[in-house]
Amino acid sequence: MTLYRSTRLLLASAALCALAGPAFALDGQDLLKKINAAFATGGTAITADSVEVSGADVVLKGVKLGVQGETPEKPLALAELTLQGVTEEEGGAYFIERVEFPEVNVTEEKSSFKVRDVYLAGVYVPGDANAAGIDSLMFYEEAHSGAIDVTIDGKSVFSMTEAVGTMGLSEDETTITFEGTVTGVKADLSTVEDPKAKESIQALGLTTLDGNMSMSGSWEVESGTIDVEDYAIDFANVGKLSLAFSMSGYTLDLVKQMQEQARLMQAQPQNEQAQQAAGLAMLGLVQQLSLVDAQIRFEDAGITKRGLDYAGKSQGTDGAQMAQMVKGMVPILLAQAKLGALQNEVSAAVNSYIDDPKALTIAAAPANPVAFPMIMGAAMGAPETIPGLIGLKVTAND
Repeated sequence: MTLYRSTRLLLASAALCALAGPAFALDGQDLLKKINAAFATGGTAITADSVEVSGADVVLKGVKLGVQGETPEKPLALAELTLQGVTEEEGGAYFIERVEFPEVNVTEEKSSFKVRDVYLAGVYVPGDANAAGIDSLMFYEEAHSGAIDVTIDGKSVFSMTEAVGTMGLSEDETTITFEGTVTGVKADLSTVEDPKAKESIQALGLTTLDGNMSMSGSWEVESGTIDVEDYAIDFANVGKLSLAFSMSGYTLDLVKQMQEQARLMQAQPQNEQAQQAAGLAMLGLVQQLSLVDAQIRFEDAGITKRGLDYAGKSQGTDGAQMAQMVKGMVPILLAQAKLGALQNEVSAAVNSYIDDPKALTIAAAPANPVAFPMIMGAAMGAPETIPGLIGLKVTAND
């Protein structure tokens, strides 16, 4: 399977085909069929009133993107979608250089939604979505969205400058890497009408939000090891929340089984018995996973002090007194949780953080991967063993 090719290689291939004999026209209907096959596990369906082939481009007209199910939602309609630079690969697969989506500008009553510059680049469509191995997956080299703007009564309540996601494949085709960034995220919460919520938002300084998001990681498909190196949400004057984790057992077979159960749940949303059965099946599948390590870290940018001040005011006191109350309550709550020796470590970390809010980190680093059923069993039967089982540590301001 080839995900990356140079322009020179494409031109050379085209020239060889032209010299070798009559060219074979692309089968646009077959391409659409295989795109839908790749999307089927997620319940997504793409339909088109007509499919036209023009050289290496496939033009879909009267496109509708919808989600299948017992009560499907109204599909998203696109007048036209052009798949540029389409070539047929070995095994009936396809490679699409670029898919550009038309600008969206929807207005309903007092609200509007706008998004532009949306495209996919370097798209690989599998020849057989049910085949074994990595060749059964649909890939893209880049997914991009330009500015997004949501307005209510002519006022912008949410906007985003740009979102970019990329995927890569190792030379031995065993590992998928992924990265993503979302920049210029802005939200205006001043329009919230509920009095209590409005009061809380103003007191916490959350009337406007301005931040970015990012993610990076990799997935070793055959071994089933997925490693999210960093998943971060960072908002000015609030703080940065970072998540990192690694787990094993996330094989391609498991992914497909989970997708199938999700599809079954989606197809019968009103069937309570079917929902319960699929939920139990999903829980059974999750038990195949094992924790390798994990970390959650919050770096404060002012929200902690404002939160203590607001909570203190609600209790008829101030932020300093509220901080002391929290420090006194933590040991009592931890004693009820039966966390054993970890209780003192957590109390010390919380005290340090409240006295000087900089960063709070919760990390799990077991000596060997721990199966999720073992963690769940310990949580229900012997919670005091969890810290030792997963190597749990809590630190502050490090």
